Amino acid sequence: MTSPESAGDRVAKVISRAGVCSRREAETLITEGRVSVNGETLTKPGVKVTGSDEVRVDGERLPALEPPRLWLFNKPVGLVTTHKDQNGRQTVFDALPPNLPRVISVGRFLL
Repeated sequence: MTSPESAGDRVAKVISRAGVCSRREAETLITEGRVSVNGETLTKPGVKVTGSDEVRVDGERLPALEPPRLWLFNKPVGLVTTHKDQNGRQTVFDALPPNLPRVISVGRFLL
């Protein structure tokens, strides 16, 4: 575990990239004392970690990171680009096959 000023990534970002939850949700898990790094329970989200640190959420080690992949998706009319729609509308993530790994939207691509 490194200090907030040194190299590495913030632990909430690492948890999010592992597909456990969003960064904001990870920060909540940290403040609730549900995250540990190298056996030390965290209470503040400003900690940075490196690949040599062991991060656990609720006692479970984070899954191994998969290499990022990029897909170009032509969004059908009527779908919204969000993971959770408060109005219950269909999202682009509902249109994707269920067996895909964690998928996030990264913006628009115009041809």
